[in-house]
Amino acid sequence: MLHAPASAAAKRRGLREALAGPDLLRFPGAFNPLSARLIEEKGFEGVYISGAVLSADLGLPDIGLTTLTEVAARSGQIARMTNLPAIVDADTGFGEPMNVARTIQVLEDAGLAGAHIEDQVNPKRCGHLDGKSVVGLGDAVKRIRAAADARRDPDFLIMARTDVRALEGLPAAVDRARALVDAGADAIFPEAMADLREFEAVASAVEVPVLANMTEFGKSELFTTALLASAGVRIVIYPVTLLRLAMGEAERGLDEIVAAGTQAGVVPRMQTRARLYELLDYAAYNEFDSEIFTYRP
Repeated sequence: MLHAPASAAAKRRGLREALAGPDLLRFPGAFNPLSARLIEEKGFEGVYISGAVLSADLGLPDIGLTTLTEVAARSGQIARMTNLPAIVDADTGFGEPMNVARTIQVLEDAGLAGAHIEDQVNPKRCGHLDGKSVVGLGDAVKRIRAAADARRDPDFLIMARTDVRALEGLPAAVDRARALVDAGADAIFPEAMADLREFEAVASAVEVPVLANMTEFGKSELFTTALLASAGVRIVIYPVTLLRLAMGEAERGLDEIVAAGTQAGVVPRMQTRARLYELLDYAAYNEFDSEIFTYRP
């Protein structure tokens, strides 16, 4: 009821322990707090909070328009609803290195288990679109050093995302990944890899976990978890999948009302009231009301 029982510290510690194990960790993207609870119920290992989804939720494109305040508030709302660790997209850190440092501490306070900071020029672009550009290696390193130095909980995961592959090729991405690990990154997010061989090259070059972004309509093929694990990937995210499914179904439902004059034809595809209440744990709130709020000695 209200918040998930697990503390932020416990979630962070659990993520670290899971990353020390042999299994690939699956992090679907939550588009709201209730979807985070559904992700947990379905047996996944973590929750991802996408910058593209947060932007879209505000009706904005993913070009760096959201603020730290908006991202921290919404990601905190999502993280509190699940016992799973939640990792959030912190874009370029919302400014210069001192801003990156503040970003990490604000996200720690919001209950996140980790965040990734990228090396794009601000304002950034979606990593699977053309036309993006990256900062120099020195600036990228400063961002990660600031993030690693700022955290207070050593279990908070600092992940470095690099978009340099699309601009300078795989060797540059591998070299930058190594430098970012030396700067303090606990994990590497190599964006827009072309194939499994490229994921394997990055994973072989660093001694920290590597994340694969399995976003639809992007540069990378949608590899299975088995294939990703065989390439040395330790975390896979599905950042926009649930939002795309939900919005696609919402659009079809609205079209049905326009065409038929009623939503009756799509009711069988809806989540039932009973299922929604089950996911919300409605019974626990009723129990609180009857045993505490309206209790009479």
